[in-house]
Amino acid sequence: MNREGEEIFLGWEESFQSGAKVVGGKGGNLGRLARYGFNVPVGGVLTTVAYGHFLEYNRLWERVLSVAAAATIDNINELGIQAQLGALRKRIETGTIPPFIRDELVRNMVILGIAQKPLAVRSSMAAEDSAKASFAGIHDSFLNVWGVEQLWMAIKGCYASLWTERAVAYRRRMGIADHEVLPAVVVMEMAEAVAAGVAFSCDPRSGSQDVLVVNANYGLGESVVGGAVEPDEYHLDANFLSFPLRVISKRIGRKEGMTIARENGGTEFVKSYPQARQVLSDRDIAKLGLLVLRVFEALGEGEQHQDIEWVFDGKDFIPVQARPVTVLPRCTYPELRNQPDIWSNANYRDSLPMVQSTLNWSIYKSLIAPFFTPGHKLVDYPLPPGLQHCRLFQGRLYMNLTTMQWGSYDAFGVLPMDTNFFLGGHQPEIEINERAPFAGIKGFKRIWRNARAFLPITRLKRNAPKTFLRVGNDAESWLKKDFTFFSDNELCAAFCDASRILSEYAPEFSLLLSSTSFPGMLLVKELEKLFPGKGHALANALMMGSAEITSAEHGYRLVEMAQIARSDADAQRFFSSEPFAPLPWEGALPDASPFKQAFRAYLTEYGHRGVYELDIINPRWREDPSYLLGIIRSMISAADLAEIKARQKRNRDKALQEMDRLPPHRRMIVRYWLKEARKGAELREMSKSVIVKPYELLRVMALEMGRRLEERGILKNRADVFHCAWHELFTILKGEWEGRGVDMLVAERKARRIELEAQSPPDLIIGEVPRFAEPLAHSSGNALAGMGVAAGRAEGGAKLIRHPGEGDKLQAGDVLVAPSTDPAWTPLFLRAAGIVMETGGFLSHGAIVAREYGIPAVVNIPGVLQLLEDGQRVVVDGDEGKVYLEN
Repeated sequence: MNREGEEIFLGWEESFQSGAKVVGGKGGNLGRLARYGFNVPVGGVLTTVAYGHFLEYNRLWERVLSVAAAATIDNINELGIQAQLGALRKRIETGTIPPFIRDELVRNMVILGIAQKPLAVRSSMAAEDSAKASFAGIHDSFLNVWGVEQLWMAIKGCYASLWTERAVAYRRRMGIADHEVLPAVVVMEMAEAVAAGVAFSCDPRSGSQDVLVVNANYGLGESVVGGAVEPDEYHLDANFLSFPLRVISKRIGRKEGMTIARENGGTEFVKSYPQARQVLSDRDIAKLGLLVLRVFEALGEGEQHQDIEWVFDGKDFIPVQARPVTVLPRCTYPELRNQPDIWSNANYRDSLPMVQSTLNWSIYKSLIAPFFTPGHKLVDYPLPPGLQHCRLFQGRLYMNLTTMQWGSYDAFGVLPMDTNFFLGGHQPEIEINERAPFAGIKGFKRIWRNARAFLPITRLKRNAPKTFLRVGNDAESWLKKDFTFFSDNELCAAFCDASRILSEYAPEFSLLLSSTSFPGMLLVKELEKLFPGKGHALANALMMGSAEITSAEHGYRLVEMAQIARSDADAQRFFSSEPFAPLPWEGALPDASPFKQAFRAYLTEYGHRGVYELDIINPRWREDPSYLLGIIRSMISAADLAEIKARQKRNRDKALQEMDRLPPHRRMIVRYWLKEARKGAELREMSKSVIVKPYELLRVMALEMGRRLEERGILKNRADVFHCAWHELFTILKGEWEGRGVDMLVAERKARRIELEAQSPPDLIIGEVPRFAEPLAHSSGNALAGMGVAAGRAEGGAKLIRHPGEGDKLQAGDVLVAPSTDPAWTPLFLRAAGIVMETGGFLSHGAIVAREYGIPAVVNIPGVLQLLEDGQRVVVDGDEGKVYLEN
């Protein structure tokens, strides 16, 4: 008998709350889809508790345990075991559903209004449709079930399918215990099917993750799922820049039949002549594609691809089942088949170390290829189709270091160690079974590719100022528009158009970053030959304060404004007010204030930037300059730009004296690479500043979308728009989804973001195994060894700063110890005596700015934030690349 309070049958909302152990994977996912506003048929789940009562009522527990113990992966094909399994299935199929379960189920069907309607009855096992195992096609389902007698038979059929040879063999092969796969049963209204099929948010055959695949046939989906016909197959480009989603290929299947519902229950396959007409129109295929992307984001959280069964009733698409795609073919270079993919967050820890907002990632993944492949495309170097350059892991970005190292080496002869030199971080090198990159026929091809790339890249660098002006003007022309007057459709189209500014600039940006990196590397190598052991230190000193680095200019200008504020009475009153309230700065200062005029000019030039600016969830300085005003306030009493410039010149002149001892021809070579390295640093930092301008534009447009959805009661706050994917927003604004359930999605994503931000991200993922860099052991002399990126030696108390928003803790003369730095950290540098970072390379943002400012800096010290205590005295030696700990 049932006990009071037991969960026998649950509706979709209760199924979501109870989880897969009670309602199975299929039931749990349908509960989630219903909660998130998907058009799921009316129904619910007969829970795993009911299965236990069924076995107990029919005295089958002992037999089940006996058969389970007898069946192994080795004997599953033996006749004796198959006979035992067959007998168990027969006992289940002829068993009796306990009366209290029948009463409970009928009562709920009447409440739901489906008691007199055709039903779909589907197996839903507790470990089914999980990230570990999908059980696709393993357990039975029944369609067009009419009346209670057919319903009891279908439920028992689902229970019995747990004990087929294929189901037991699958569990044994996957290492899943029988008690982990207790069956629940989904009971829901059967959707009327003009057409049906399956869809994937990726290409399950090739492994490509930027393509959607749809299989379709007329009638019910059994003919597609069961492989009874050759269905239509459509491939869609998942890139939102081609919105509405573009069908990139079709294969019209023969479709020599379809599955239909029989009049008295059940289904039958009806043969027919081959159908040359495609099942779905291109418009409907694109509409289904948006649904697939929504399921991927809702159930897979943008990381786990989904396999969806769908029904088309002639008007709308109805998801009837969704499960994770648990195995995908690996897309990589043939030479890397025996080496695992190494995913690294090294470069991303500078600019995007935080958990990605849903909207930012949904946009960025459509733009990945232009960032990672322009050099290869420039020289027609073949890339494996479907190559995955970047991924999320626990919400954070990682790049495929394995394919990056091989692609750079095989195309251009760049050694893996040099790729790591550019990126920084703590990662291994791939194995290369060649003696030299430029030897033999392969070497000649690499030399030829470098030669082919030389002229277009030289032209690109020469035209960079025009490129920067073009991108800036394009973004600013859009920003002048009043988006409140755009219709919903116009706003969606404008969002795509504005994104194209970013996608068209991405290849130029990437080529500028990579090509301008080489002079700095070659300068270091040349100096290392001439001054063994001192190459890095001399290069750092020579580049100090000698270039126009836009991100360094941020800091210089803030120092200037602090000096202006010091002699501006109105500014002094504003900054000395307690408590300090930065946001009403414009109203608090008269227009005649010299500081106000200077700060306005600063925001005009740099207001598009912000703290961790490459995620559009973060405000720009133009919107909220509180951070900048706080920095200026902290510098007013001691700001002295002349002293900073004088210190830079002293250190640079000292390094130049070393160069004077070189023979003239050697000095000429060094000076040439020094000039090119300075230009490279300028271009790198300016290109980064320019790429942020389209991000500001997208943020403005996204906030307008958020405002509209807040007004309509779909979002609680306009800023919640950043917790929605682009396809969710477009689907609502285009009237294809009323937005029901999006508030649930947003709330859960915000909670998950907080949870993930509290976790320490691994430095590497090797295959699927996360790896953390081991904290560095002290070297001789009680020192931590890293990479010196800015020359000089400084002593001070270590101040551990994990986010630039904590910068008020940093006092003049402290040593700034940080995980990594992006341009928002720049103003803090000028208060620091020295800089220490966990990650970073010679050409990372923090290294370039520290060199420009002349602040000793050491990067690439794993776990330094755990190794040092706040306030601990340290000596930063940027020449040796060491941090000495004082006792």
